[in-house]
Amino acid sequence: MGSQTTTQTNALIASDRVEGTAVRRPNGDSIGRIERLMIEKASGKVVYAVMSFGGFLGIGEGYHTLPWSTLRFAPEMDAYVVDLTEEQLRAAPPASAEGNDPSFDRGWEEHVHQYFKATPYWSV
Repeated sequence: MGSQTTTQTNALIASDRVEGTAVRRPNGDSIGRIERLMIEKASGKVVYAVMSFGGFLGIGEGYHTLPWSTLRFAPEMDAYVVDLTEEQLRAAPPASAEGNDPSFDRGWEEHVHQYFKATPYWSV
C-alpha cells in the first residue's frame, strides 16, 4: 500500500514536524521554538506547547508552557506566532524542556491560562 511515511496535509501536521518549529512575534522577530506538545489523554487534543527561548546552543535557555490556543500558525513565516513582549515571556510560568512542570495540577493550569489570557481547554 505504499510508504508508511507521515506527511502533512493542508489541515493536519505530524507532531514531529511541529517540534522544532520557530515561534515568532507578529512582526517576525524570533522568540524561540516549540520543543514538545502536551496532549490531553482523554480527548486527544493538543493543549500546550512547551517553548524554548533565549540562550545560545542550549546554554541559558528558558522553557515555558503556553496554552496551544495562544499560538497561531503563520504559513508566510513558516512559524507559530504569539504576541508576547520579552517582559511577558520572562515573567511567564516556567517549565522544563521535558514538560515536567506542575501541569498535572489544576491550580497551576488555571494560573497559566490566566497569565496568557487563554480560555482553559477543559471549558471549551
